[in-house]
Amino acid sequence: MSIQTSEIELSVNDKKVKAYLADGGGPGILLLHAWWGLKPFFKQVCDRIAEQGFTVLAPDLRDGQVAKTIDEAKALMEKSDGQLIGDTVFTAKDYLQTRVKGKLGVVGFSMGAAWSLIAAAYKPEDFAAVVLFYGNEGVDYGKITAKVMGHFCEVDEWEPTEFVDNTFAEFAKAGVDATRHNYPGTAHWFVEEDRPEYDSAAAQLAWKRTFEFLKKNL
Repeated sequence: MSIQTSEIELSVNDKKVKAYLADGGGPGILLLHAWWGLKPFFKQVCDRIAEQGFTVLAPDLRDGQVAKTIDEAKALMEKSDGQLIGDTVFTAKDYLQTRVKGKLGVVGFSMGAAWSLIAAAYKPEDFAAVVLFYGNEGVDYGKITAKVMGHFCEVDEWEPTEFVDNTFAEFAKAGVDATRHNYPGTAHWFVEEDRPEYDSAAAQLAWKRTFEFLKKNL
């Protein structure tokens, strides 16, 4: 299907923040990138999801900066402003809600997955579906009313399995409808085509599951 794409500006605390919008005419999805910044891969993902019939908005949580290496990403992480990132996520959510009807989905990668859980716990009334790619965060799990799908590596040096185990145990305890998929033999960032960790077969399966999940719940 044909989609419309545009670069927009959000006003966050009197600061201009860029965001990428891919409009496929359907329900709204907030896309939250990993610690690298809003690199071309994440814009391509917005297009890909929009082609499935969704309206996808990806705010830039790194003020235009894009890290190419892990060391560069660590440096960006160290100087990032958590308050501004949070305000940007919720401003983007509000903007997306002016363009679509119904509850939103949120799809997050690593750092963005952590923010996805924060958003879904803080504004449960606004989200119906959460997709986590190899990212996690300790939140008040019982506040989440959205359905959750998580894609994780079997062994992940960046996201300890015990932490993920604990999160999904807490979801179960709180009655959250949460599904976890593990991908044996993969490494963190395994769906990112511009990373050496990219695993084509695992990524294709993860996207197939994600699209089915989003269509069913939005």
